[in-house]
Amino acid sequence: MLITKTQIKTVRIGVGKSFGTFGELLQGALPGQVDFLVTFPIKCYSFAKFVSDPELNVITVFPASKRKSQRLVKMILDYYHLPLGGRLELESNIPVGKGLASSSADLVATARAISNCFNLNLSNNLLQQFLMKLEPTDGVMYQGICSFKHKKVELIEFYRSSLPLTVVGIDEGGIVDTIQFNKLPKKYNIHKQLEYEQLLSNMKIALKHRDLKTIGRIATRSTVLNQEIRPKKYLNECLEISNKFGGLGIITSHSGTCIGILLDSTDKLFNNKVNKISKSLQNLTDEVMIYHSWQEKEEVPWHDF
Repeated sequence: MLITKTQIKTVRIGVGKSFGTFGELLQGALPGQVDFLVTFPIKCYSFAKFVSDPELNVITVFPASKRKSQRLVKMILDYYHLPLGGRLELESNIPVGKGLASSSADLVATARAISNCFNLNLSNNLLQQFLMKLEPTDGVMYQGICSFKHKKVELIEFYRSSLPLTVVGIDEGGIVDTIQFNKLPKKYNIHKQLEYEQLLSNMKIALKHRDLKTIGRIATRSTVLNQEIRPKKYLNECLEISNKFGGLGIITSHSGTCIGILLDSTDKLFNNKVNKISKSLQNLTDEVMIYHSWQEKEEVPWHDF
């Protein structure tokens, strides 16, 4: 049952969390210049805690830089006619400005904390309406892999909760402002749009059948196509390493700075491949990152974060 403003006389606390994604399994534009992406949820998280205090009339946020999350709190509280007083706290281990959905995860975690605080049962459809007013958003509000219109903040299709995938990757350096990046004109010709349409269709089939090899090939093709938009300087080296050590293919943060090699986590040679690929990537950069795909029903308590 929805709590009304007059019923709230004491401090209430709500918590929420959201995973990030290692870039995208696929990103481009469909016929009609419809921008889209296919998420790849990973075990990196944003956590939010909201403390509602009816004695206050302002919303504070920590860290203070999380202004979009602060605005989202006000939007949700206004919508439900709830007291506009409280404190939002955010924690995250998702790198910022790398194309791993750190901002989207902060916002989704924030919305879930507000929903938890007031028992709102906030739907994804309503959440998307709020987020559309703030920024282009990855589909991290859906508990698994989905295709998503990130500029319109609309779901295309939800596919499945998770797959046994791991990324051994590197950060090529720098920071990308996703909002500014999405404002840049990216005119895909009709031939590219039709190719992306076919890639999305093939990805849907591959996800349905857990065809990891095909998923890897599609992710690789998407990475190669994205070289015209935001090139990765180590693409050729990563392709060579993937082929040499039996990777599934290449995945990239299309609007970010990360590139990685996809592996089947259930492969009998998995540990051996991780070691060899990691050593090869260390010749390109100082730090190698290993990200595992998010798994359904996985719990990560705030106090263990």
